[in-house]
Amino acid sequence: MKKTYYVTVATGEISQLSTASPWDFKIEATDDEITRLREKFDNVYSADWKGFFRAHTPYVQYHYDRENDTIDQTNEQIYQMIYELGDEEAREHIRAQGLISKINEQD
Repeated sequence: MKKTYYVTVATGEISQLSTASPWDFKIEATDDEITRLREKFDNVYSADWKGFFRAHTPYVQYHYDRENDTIDQTNEQIYQMIYELGDEEAREHIRAQGLISKINEQD
């Protein structure tokens, strides 16, 4: 059974309360889909910490940094999931901003 959730991408917050804090996207998702989305946010958080420590190694450029690649790929997966689960406003925002490279239309 799908429930309504409100997602804030920058903080990785997923809430069922629209008034708890500002949110970016409204989605309809099952418990399993929310678990998968939460895991993707956790992966970004983990890679971000690795990148923080790597940042103190100044001779590695961004485009050679595996942690940044992981974050970029996972962020695209997050936006793909939000696109698939989101309301029309969420899909339109993702399309307009070009947040994912390939949109698989589900309609």
